[in-house]
Amino acid sequence: MTLTAHAHVVAAADVGGVTRFPVLSSAVPLVLRRTPDAVYLVGGAAGPLGGDDLSLSVEVRDGGLLRLRTAAASIALPGRSGAESVFRLTATVGEHARFEYLPEPLVVAEGARHRVEIRVTLAGTASLLLRDELILGRHGERGGSCVTTLRADRAGRPLLRHGIAVAGGDEVSLGPAVLAGHRLTGSLLIVGPGAPPGSYGDGVAVLPLADDAALVTAVAHDAHTLRRRLSGGEETGANGDCGLHP
Repeated sequence: MTLTAHAHVVAAADVGGVTRFPVLSSAVPLVLRRTPDAVYLVGGAAGPLGGDDLSLSVEVRDGGLLRLRTAAASIALPGRSGAESVFRLTATVGEHARFEYLPEPLVVAEGARHRVEIRVTLAGTASLLLRDELILGRHGERGGSCVTTLRADRAGRPLLRHGIAVAGGDEVSLGPAVLAGHRLTGSLLIVGPGAPPGSYGDGVAVLPLADDAALVTAVAHDAHTLRRRLSGGEETGANGDCGLHP
């Protein structure tokens, strides 16, 4: 049995500048829970399983702040039909608003086929911190296949078009032009204060996109190293904060 689910979040600043959540709509397995520091996406069921079609829409209105995290890593699992599972995130961020999306890693199990589609529309004064981490396979597995696309627009103009397609059993994916033998890869899109200058290091690259925007990409052999490389070499806190954002 496959699932189709759509969850929705609206964050809006009140007259005192405090962010409220007039809409916090869950749909199993996408369960949303508020905490004092963030809104957490909690898995209400195993998966995603092959054939599942899951989507989350986010609206951060002018002056609002939304920190969206996940309670744990998610595992994409194969379904009986061999169909692809899909997760879509669509976000709009208003003037002087900020959206931070810092989920835990996605693990793509052996035999799974998964696709992630992320689309973000930013106002000219909006800021963003968006992380995506992928692990091919659980312990002892080669891992399945995953296609990730990221589209970001700012002030009505394209800011970034980025994508990666990898598979644990594909020699090209593991070759020097893509993962270079690693099974973990990730990216961090930063728009606003804290964007690093362009530089290259061991397993990490920083691509400047604008004066205050950059894309950090990295590969690694373990989750701790991947997170450290994406965060600019800083250790991350217990809540997954990155050293790059203010």
